[in-house]
Amino acid sequence: MSESLVVCDVAEDLVEKLRKFRFRKETNNAAIIMKIDKDKRLVVLDEELEGISPDELKDELPERQPRTFIVYSYKYQHDDGRVSYPLCFIFSSPVGCKPEQQMMYAGSKNKLVQTAELTKKYFLGLRVYRFLQRSMAEDL
Repeated sequence: MSESLVVCDVAEDLVEKLRKFRFRKETNNAAIIMKIDKDKRLVVLDEELEGISPDELKDELPERQPRTFIVYSYKYQHDDGRVSYPLCFIFSSPVGCKPEQQMMYAGSKNKLVQTAELTKKYFLGLRVYRFLQRSMAEDL
């Protein structure tokens, strides 16, 4: 049932931007950051970042607000020497978010993945990641 739930649609200009992003020719890391416009009930472009490392991208994410869907393209060097540029879909839902916001983002996630035509879903669990960061810091 949750796969058919659509809380928010995807803005038409964002659909086109995501399509172009999938076929980009640049070889640097890049990200498209999206958010939900609550009034229009649309997923819209928040910002585009070029040349951003995974650590820099992590620092861009809010700690208490789920404003974030990210499609991230990064350079990946395979063991056999090949280079590829996979797309990674990141969904941020930090602990402490308002339930209404969490529902809007969770209910729009599958529609966005489908619209962006991402064939493999790689979801970065930021709740787990931040929990592990805090736990490791306490152990040190």
